Amino acid sequence: MTTLSRPEAPRTAPLASFRVPGPFDPAHGHEQVVYCNDAASGLRAIIAVHSTALGPALGGTRYYPYDSEDAALADVLRLSKGMTYKNALAGLDLGGGKAVIIGDPTREKSEALLRAYGRFVESLGGRYVTACDVGTYVTDMDVIHRETSFVVGRSQPHGGAGDPSVLTAFGVFTAMRACAEHVWGTGSLRGRTVGVAGVGKVGHLLVGHALEAGATVVVTDVSDQAVDAVRREHPEVEVAVDTDALVHADLDVYAPCALGGALDAATVEALRARVVCGSANNQLADDGEGGIPERLLARGITYAPDYLVNSGGVIQVSDELEGFDFQRAKHRVEKLYGATKAVLERAEEQGISPARAADHLAEERITAIGSSRMYLPGRR
Repeated sequence: MTTLSRPEAPRTAPLASFRVPGPFDPAHGHEQVVYCNDAASGLRAIIAVHSTALGPALGGTRYYPYDSEDAALADVLRLSKGMTYKNALAGLDLGGGKAVIIGDPTREKSEALLRAYGRFVESLGGRYVTACDVGTYVTDMDVIHRETSFVVGRSQPHGGAGDPSVLTAFGVFTAMRACAEHVWGTGSLRGRTVGVAGVGKVGHLLVGHALEAGATVVVTDVSDQAVDAVRREHPEVEVAVDTDALVHADLDVYAPCALGGALDAATVEALRARVVCGSANNQLADDGEGGIPERLLARGITYAPDYLVNSGGVIQVSDELEGFDFQRAKHRVEKLYGATKAVLERAEEQGISPARAADHLAEERITAIGSSRMYLPGRR
C-alpha cells in the first residue's frame, strides 16, 4: 500500500443546484457547505460549517440512506446549525458543523470509503472537526483518523475518549437535578419518580444515576432486550408497557431518551410530569412560535432544552482536542447544572419558554465572545 506524504484532496461535486436559505450570519446562515464525490470508494458526502465564530466547527458525521441529495442537504444544514447552538450553550470554544455520508452503512461502509472521507475532512484544514453520529462509530473514527487529525470520538487505544454515552448520561442527570432545584427548591431526586423512555446506552446509564440518587424509576423501550438488560442490573426498576403508558403515568420527571419528535401536542397534553429532561435529540415535534415549547409552558411543565442537557457527549469528545482527561471532561459536564439553571431562570424572568431562552443565551455568547470573522487554522 502506498503511503501519501500528505492527504490527497478528494474531488468535489459541482454546486449547480446548491442554495443556502437565509442570511449568512452566525444566527441563521452557513459559512460553508462542501460536497464530495469519490468514485473509487463510492463516497458521497456533504459537510456543512454553520459558524466558526467561537472556533473550529465540531459536529458528528451521520451515515444514512437518504432518499435524495436534497434530503441529505436539508438534514446537514439543520444539524450543523443545531451544533452551533449546542457548542455555544455548553460553553465550548467551538463552532457548529455537521457532515452526512449518503448511503447504507450496513452495506456500503468500507475502509476505502472512510479513508476517502478522512481526506475530505483534512482538505478543510481544520475548520471542521468530525465525530460519531447515527451510522458511524468509534471504530470508524479510528479509521478516519488515519487520514486526518481533525477527528474526535476515537477509541482509547488511539488517544480518544471512547464511548461518549458515559458523560452524556451524566450530563442529563446533572441537568435533571438543576430542574428539580428550579421546580421543587432542591436538587435532590430522592423520593421523585423518573420515567425513562428508551434505555439504550444513555438511557440505561441514566437509570443508574437516578436510582443512586434515591428516585423511583419507570422505564420503557421498544426493545425487550434493552429492558431486560436494565432489569438484570436494577431489578427494582418498574416497566411500563409502552411510551404512551409511561407518558400517562404519575411521574415527576419524564426523560425521553430514544427517537426525536417525542414531544408532540398529544404527548404534552397527556403528560403528568412537572419536568421533561432527556437525552433524545430534536424532541420538539413543532418548535415554531406557538408550538410545543409554548404548550409546555402553558401547562406548567419545565422543559430542559435537549441540545443543552445532552451536550455531555460533545463535551467529552471535544476534550480530545487537548489530550483527553476524563476528570477534566467530567468537571466541564458538571457545569451543565449552572447552565441549565441559567436557562430556566432567564425563561422565568422573561415569561418565555426555556427553549427560546436557551437559543437567546447561545446567540448572546456567540455575539459577545465570538470572532467577527471565520475561523482560519493558525489565526485566532
